[in-house]
Amino acid sequence: QVRLVESGGGFVQLGGSLTLSCKATGSIFGTSVMGWYRQAPGQERELVARIVTHGSTNNGDSVKGRFTITRDDAKNTVSLQMNSLKSEDTAIYYCHARILTDRKLHYFSDFWGQGIQVTVSS
Repeated sequence: QVRLVESGGGFVQLGGSLTLSCKATGSIFGTSVMGWYRQAPGQERELVARIVTHGSTNNGDSVKGRFTITRDDAKNTVSLQMNSLKSEDTAIYYCHARILTDRKLHYFSDFWGQGIQVTVSS
């Protein structure tokens, strides 16, 4: 049973910084892409940032230059450093990982965390 557990959310002042972390546990034989998505009230879920195995990253346009995603494959974790936070960054942030769950069949499955609230206040 694979689980993704997020941590690090909360309240932060406008212009401040926050770091989100996500740890995958369970029967994990490897991970391909890991990333963060967010969903604000009344909005669709959107990509924040993702990172693939070899380290290549892809950030959403609204966070480029402010957010940095990193991963530690030895610990099955992905982190999101968020700087210069704006009110529009307020949302529930979800961790995502595509995980190799069957080594013989080379089968990957998508997993999501439960979500963590980030609130940016002025």
